[in-house]
Amino acid sequence: MANRSMQSKALNCILLFFTLVPLASRLEAKVTKSEFGSMPDGTKVEIYTLEEGALKARVMTYGARLVSLEIPDRSGKTADIVLGYQSLAPYTADPKSYFGSIVGRYGNRIAHASFSLDGRRYQLPANDGTNCLHGGIKGFDKLVWQGHEIPNGVELTLVSKDGDEGFPGTLTARVRYTLEAHALKIEYSATTDKDTVLNLTNHSYFNLAGEGQGDILNHQVMIPADRFTPVDSSLIPTGDLVPVAGTPLDFHQPTAIGARINDNYEQMRLAGGYDHNYVLNGKAGVLQEAARVLEPTSGRVLTVETTQPGLQFYSGNFLDGTLHGKHGHVYNKHAGFCLETQHFPDSPNHPKFPTSELKPGQTYHSVTVFGFSTAP
Repeated sequence: MANRSMQSKALNCILLFFTLVPLASRLEAKVTKSEFGSMPDGTKVEIYTLEEGALKARVMTYGARLVSLEIPDRSGKTADIVLGYQSLAPYTADPKSYFGSIVGRYGNRIAHASFSLDGRRYQLPANDGTNCLHGGIKGFDKLVWQGHEIPNGVELTLVSKDGDEGFPGTLTARVRYTLEAHALKIEYSATTDKDTVLNLTNHSYFNLAGEGQGDILNHQVMIPADRFTPVDSSLIPTGDLVPVAGTPLDFHQPTAIGARINDNYEQMRLAGGYDHNYVLNGKAGVLQEAARVLEPTSGRVLTVETTQPGLQFYSGNFLDGTLHGKHGHVYNKHAGFCLETQHFPDSPNHPKFPTSELKPGQTYHSVTVFGFSTAP
């Protein structure tokens, strides 16, 4: 009877998936700043606390990371829904999880850690087998950004010198986190003095039941994308754009993450679950809904909107229980999921993919909005 009751509750939540209750809000977010610790070389790391209505976010300057994000459930009980740590030291000691960070210069993978631009071949660090992942060994996630308060949030700035991790051009990147109208908005911009490639995204792991509260396999996901970019054995796109229809990657209808994650389908076997880029249907540069996720027990709903052409859905396949996060919580496999808005992986090596090139005189700009509500 208990299982039947839970199934019924989940079904009711799915039926109410688009009948959402907005969270309480105020007109302007409160922003405060404090010290979060120091790097080994003595550089101070600051943390900014953003509070708007029922939402509370904390962002630190090391890696421009989202450290915590507290939102209420359908009964008003608040929980932190992003994985991470309570202090600075575990972040600096963890080179592989990227919890909450801004990754760059190039988020996701570049095949064989190299690409050609303007007739020149650039070699990058190979930190993921033979590939370059999330900008290399010392990407943007491992650098201290400069922060300052702005209305409703914080702006973080990083200057990456020509040649950093093998990438050309001195790049000035800015990321703004703001809390506005039941949502966390992340706005990215960048300029360069030399032709380069760029792909910035946020690598937060979400668990809408609350971080450390079990796995995310019962979360109901909807992704309104018709195609995805299949990968090879090293998780590099083959270059094809394949329909999701008839595959475990079809989330046109709200479906539990765990429903098909172990299906005998080559793409699922290669990635050990979901770790795939979805080709969003809308026009790049225009804000569009990219995903919606419901956690049935709490009723929390996350909606993702973006101006980017792609969305990486990752089901936390490489978490293995060795990381102890906030409050000593053990992060086992599938303890969180990521929805990384992005250009396609390995775009510099695929001329048919949307370009990730940035030239002097141009301004890179993208917006991602994580909206929060509850299902009745």
